[in-house]
Amino acid sequence: MTNYNAIPTSSHPSPAIDLEYISRAKHRIKSGLATRRPWKSMFDFESMTLPHGFFDAISRIKTNLGYFRANYAIGVLFILFLSLLYHPTSLIVLSILVVFWIFLYFLRDEPLVVFGYQIDDRTVLIGLSVFTVVMLLLTHATSNILGSLLTAAVLVLIHAAVRRSDNLFLDEEAAAVSESSGLMSYPSS
Repeated sequence: MTNYNAIPTSSHPSPAIDLEYISRAKHRIKSGLATRRPWKSMFDFESMTLPHGFFDAISRIKTNLGYFRANYAIGVLFILFLSLLYHPTSLIVLSILVVFWIFLYFLRDEPLVVFGYQIDDRTVLIGLSVFTVVMLLLTHATSNILGSLLTAAVLVLIHAAVRRSDNLFLDEEAAAVSESSGLMSYPSS
């Protein structure tokens, strides 16, 4: 005789949710977003003035590109996203690339080490940028991509030139890294 009132159970236990992993991911998201400067600070209209000359503009651009690096990357990716709305294949490729950006640039809390060398943020930014452009160009949306990248570059350079940099404070480590080549020997232990 069969007992139909019994509750069926699985012989395999269901996988437990790894709360530690979720906690670490939440922490990494918060620390990754910490490298992004406040948008209010970036668009502080009281800090927007024309540079006094060519060398002042170059100095502002260097400082602002270092200080607002994560904000500029988000802005460029957003402009690129808007330009690809009518190219679904390119948009899918961009979505996959955004995952790479999130994990390799925005949420990475430890230095990236490849073949025993520590790769700094600037090198990761340049590498991901080139990889993103190449992959998107393979989707045959060349005019949209190049137009949006040119637009983004002009907007970033204009902002970096007109945003006064005398009230920005770069930490000494970030300033030292920006002067280095981008590759540092990493001791193996």
